[in-house]
Amino acid sequence: MRIRTAVAVLATVATVGTLGAVAGPASADPPAPGAAGATRDFGNGPERNDVAATDVTGGVAARAAGADASPLNSDTWRQRGYPRQQVLRTFPENPADSAIKLGLLPYHGVAPKLNALQAASNRVSVEVIGQSAQGRDLYLVTVTAPEKADQTRQQDQWRRMIEDDPWKAARDRKLKAGYKAPVWINGNIHGDEYEGLDGSIRLIEKLATATDKATADLLGRTRLYFTVTNNPDGRVLGQRPNGNGFDINRDHATSSQPESRAVRDVVIATQPLVMLDEHGYTGTTLIEPSTAPHGQNYDYDLYIKHAYPNALGMEQGIQALGHPETTRADIPFRDYAPGDWDDWPPIFTPMYSMYHGAIGHTVEVPLQVNRGAYQTLPVEELQRRSRVNVDVVEATIRAAITYTDTNRGTLISNQIELFRRGWEGEQQRQIPDNFVPGFGPEDRYSTTFPRAYVIPVGTGQRSEQAAARLVDHLIAHDVRVTRAVVPFWNDGRYYPAGSYVVNMHQPKRGLANAMLEAGRDLSALVPQMYDISGWSHRLLWGASVETVRGRYLPAITVPVSVARPTGGLPAPSARDLMLSVVSENDVRAANALLEQGVPVRWTSNGAVLVPAAHRRAAATVADRYGVRFTSAPYGTVGVPVRRPVLAVAAGADELFTLRELGFDVRTTSTGALNAGGDLTGVDVLYVSAGLSYTALNTAARGRVDEFLVTGGVVTRGATGARFNAEAGLLQVTPVAGRGDANGVVSLTNGPGLLGSGAMNTAFVYSPLFFTNVGAGVTVEQRYGPGNPLIAGHWLPNATGTGGPEQAAGQAAVVSGVSSRGTATVLFGTEPLFRNHPKGTFAQVARASFWATAAVPATA
Repeated sequence: MRIRTAVAVLATVATVGTLGAVAGPASADPPAPGAAGATRDFGNGPERNDVAATDVTGGVAARAAGADASPLNSDTWRQRGYPRQQVLRTFPENPADSAIKLGLLPYHGVAPKLNALQAASNRVSVEVIGQSAQGRDLYLVTVTAPEKADQTRQQDQWRRMIEDDPWKAARDRKLKAGYKAPVWINGNIHGDEYEGLDGSIRLIEKLATATDKATADLLGRTRLYFTVTNNPDGRVLGQRPNGNGFDINRDHATSSQPESRAVRDVVIATQPLVMLDEHGYTGTTLIEPSTAPHGQNYDYDLYIKHAYPNALGMEQGIQALGHPETTRADIPFRDYAPGDWDDWPPIFTPMYSMYHGAIGHTVEVPLQVNRGAYQTLPVEELQRRSRVNVDVVEATIRAAITYTDTNRGTLISNQIELFRRGWEGEQQRQIPDNFVPGFGPEDRYSTTFPRAYVIPVGTGQRSEQAAARLVDHLIAHDVRVTRAVVPFWNDGRYYPAGSYVVNMHQPKRGLANAMLEAGRDLSALVPQMYDISGWSHRLLWGASVETVRGRYLPAITVPVSVARPTGGLPAPSARDLMLSVVSENDVRAANALLEQGVPVRWTSNGAVLVPAAHRRAAATVADRYGVRFTSAPYGTVGVPVRRPVLAVAAGADELFTLRELGFDVRTTSTGALNAGGDLTGVDVLYVSAGLSYTALNTAARGRVDEFLVTGGVVTRGATGARFNAEAGLLQVTPVAGRGDANGVVSLTNGPGLLGSGAMNTAFVYSPLFFTNVGAGVTVEQRYGPGNPLIAGHWLPNATGTGGPEQAAGQAAVVSGVSSRGTATVLFGTEPLFRNHPKGTFAQVARASFWATAAVPATA
């Protein structure tokens, strides 16, 4: 649920990350109010400081090998006729499924229901498009009139033509007459926002079994796609995130989770004209379009001219239900102030879909049935509310289908025009006031598209592996990437053959630019943002990426479908091998070697040394992880290091990322330690959530004190800084920025282990900086001078403290050895946030290796 009110937003922010020992308030007072009564749910935001994640149970099976190999990516899928029916595997009955209490369909009932619908109608096809984090099947249901294989091939040819050759598509009368309008409905992306599944299945059943001519004609003109539950793990468990603890509706720019990768493939393969993402619960039904700031890479004129009337039609649809709770809808574009419910980042499903040509809408059904309501309301009232919500889901989907069918020709032309502008490299249109009712100067956001981006290879590339990963990520999102076949020069810079080029004259240039541009500082434009407001892959993913301006692109290139392999070893010799730890795969490779028992040594400049006798093991990880070893300079020394064992009190996203990096991770918290948990065998205590030194009982504090004599500590954020102060580790004064402040910042690197070779940019959320740095404490990185915020939203606290100007030049990351002997690192930045800023993962790894190498092994 994307909650609407500014008051509730920042009232909640003000309670998170309160540091005690931190100078200044944790967050600002709220700005001017929006509508009252809702509370903010950040997903994976500053509340990560409060509760330490634990290992989630309840999975049905390990995810199958190749579970992400979506059938949607194959030509065979695109050319099969309809229906495409199969007998779906069924799952054991689970009486603990949280949907049962609400009178809704439990997950174990979904496959039998879909099997029955396929048996009952040749209009219904069901395909498995992946598996959830806990191994549950993800379904794509297609409802359309039957098609022979040659008819399906023709539909796919037209779909491709719209994107690949929009000029031809615009002239093709047969396409305009015969192309089935695709509509996509995404349900239940937040597991405890239930009714998107039930409303979708109810409508599917009605369309499947209807005998009237109007329905038959409609399905002859449309293809209706339903991902009926995008988050089956959350549905079963009764929680917002998936089984890994991630909010899937914050993951579309990162694609860290199988559920978001599945719907990424759906939107690319189906290329919908219109899509709805069904959520809850906002008291009044909420229907996008959103408030400003609008994503500056949209062709917003093409979007809003359809999104607003479609929203009005959906509002009429719910009003016709006759429920007292559905007499009106909130349409943020019409009803809310700028910043209350924005569509700025491409992390939300509808916003991400807009870059693929869809008119995307979030729909929030009105009546709360989750969390506190689920626990306290009578079952009868919960089920009554759910019935109303299911009605709202069905009504909004029906209205959107009606709008699509009525405006089919103009919607097809609209998508053709979007892709044509991309191919032509046209700049965005200046939209006049009242282009739709209420459109004004506050709604105008645009950018200047560069001519291209270049991802160089060779000596100009910071990390070949990070570059390859970025290329593969762009390609997976249907961004077109090419490779230079000969060297070229641009603006005085030489680029070797093999360098990657993202030509911005391409159909999905908006998505390419949203990922690769720096972004914008929005702080002076709106009082707050709904969620993150900076995310640049170019600045945060660890690869060197150059921007090409001007009209001319001096490169001869060929398309690529996958990045070239990057791993390798130098010529055989008696010298040891060295791997600089600068990317996340460098970390994985190092941990893999340590897990195999290879006697790796750690150097003072952040590299691992592998004895020449273990060249074969190095070759294996070089191939597996795409890392490149070099010959260690003569005389290079290091200290023995083991694979770090981390006790982690952190948010689910950090826990997931640390495990993904190959560390041996155990969870801990104040409660776990007070219940007798110990730190035996642990090398590093990672603290960012749910662990308070002063809240430990006497026995637990004694065990922690014993650990601090021999172990290392790495902290992040407010909770980590408080732990550092209470445990008496490093002498610094942490100062908190506003709780909702976030974005991409510039940094000045120091010569220490974490600063040397690091990127000069990072991500922050609820940022911290450190003053009064004591003797023996190393400043690894400082916030950049002036205003360090490159892109995002960061205002000072109500008292005028904690803003970016106050942070300028102050310490952002510090390290040192405490008087107890504890090797300690404090992050004021967000190096692991939502698995996104991949270029800073290695900093946490370096801190962990350093702390592990600095202390003896414990029993």
